[in-house]
Amino acid sequence: MYSLLLIIIYIAFISLGLPDSLLGSAWPVMYKDFGVPLSYAGLVTMIIAGGTIISSLLSDRLTKKFGAGLVTAVSVMMTAFALFGFSISGSIWILCLFAIPYGLGAGAVDAALNNYVALHYASRHMSWLHSFWGVGAAVSPYIMSHFLVGGSSWHMGYRSVGVIQILLTAALFISLPLWKKQVPISINPSANKAMKRFSQVLNIRGVKLVLISFFGYCALESTAGIWASSYLVRHRGIDAETASRFASLFFLGITFGRFASGFVSDRLGDKRLIRIGIIVLSGGIIMVAIPIQANILALCGLVVIGLGCAPIYPSIIHATPDNFGKDNSQAIIGIQMASAYTGTTLMPPLFGLIADYVHIGLYPLYLSIFAVLMFVMTERLTRVISNQHISD
Repeated sequence: MYSLLLIIIYIAFISLGLPDSLLGSAWPVMYKDFGVPLSYAGLVTMIIAGGTIISSLLSDRLTKKFGAGLVTAVSVMMTAFALFGFSISGSIWILCLFAIPYGLGAGAVDAALNNYVALHYASRHMSWLHSFWGVGAAVSPYIMSHFLVGGSSWHMGYRSVGVIQILLTAALFISLPLWKKQVPISINPSANKAMKRFSQVLNIRGVKLVLISFFGYCALESTAGIWASSYLVRHRGIDAETASRFASLFFLGITFGRFASGFVSDRLGDKRLIRIGIIVLSGGIIMVAIPIQANILALCGLVVIGLGCAPIYPSIIHATPDNFGKDNSQAIIGIQMASAYTGTTLMPPLFGLIADYVHIGLYPLYLSIFAVLMFVMTERLTRVISNQHISD
């Protein structure tokens, strides 16, 4: 049962990744159809991420009341409904309307699954599971480019991914009995109650540092993924269909990197993997920034950025129970997700304004700001946790 449930969770992580890269790959065509400025992609992502913030903050309460399995299944069903809504949208405002259930579904399942895996599985499984998120994120731009190149519209791209989400939803509902058979983690009930309040969680030593780190990571990852196609089209002069395919290289880098890091994560440890990831993605940003006429270096840079991003998210999540205690992990991971999606909400739209009113060529510089922020915050968190363990 343990192994079968793990397979189901792998499937759930694919469902998390499938919708995430669709907007970025389709937007160079969508914004023209809607007759809106390029920066309106930020409006849609802001609504989606706002929903994830709300559901992430509620995830602790929802998971304790309904269980991680049911929360996951219902959340994936909501994203399937939202994708079908995207596929019939004829205006930006209808798209924004369906972005609401999209965001609410994504936040709850993300927090519930991440805490469940952090408590029940080894670090390597966290890396491999998140590589399956990358499988979904890497496959969906190919699906979208297939319809764009084949003469169909982006509507069919969204509709086809919605069908896949429905199949994944069915598999999750069928698997619900397996979640109840998992061996429970020993948690002090009184301590668990004491950590329910938001202010109490924030006052735990080191929590604010990890929240800023997560903000920086998701700001970088989401901006890199959403604006890669537009950067390639407007700054590098690549056609929209080709750019849509090349943008998936970033997600392929994340996918391969997480799969590979799973083999070494138990040996290297979460903190070292985070440090290595930040260094690698910084190298990728430099490759994208180098102003040479040939596009191959920038395209390789997108892969390297993805490789660097790969171990950071799963390692920060997996370290949460060790850093702050198993009693607090669900509440803290929920707030971590909220902080992460705040970065997703605010920072890509900000770059959209920069692209419209300044220059889209500032894309690499913008990413580098968050790479530096992550490095500073994660290094400070490492020192704080180390000093705390020594004092204990």
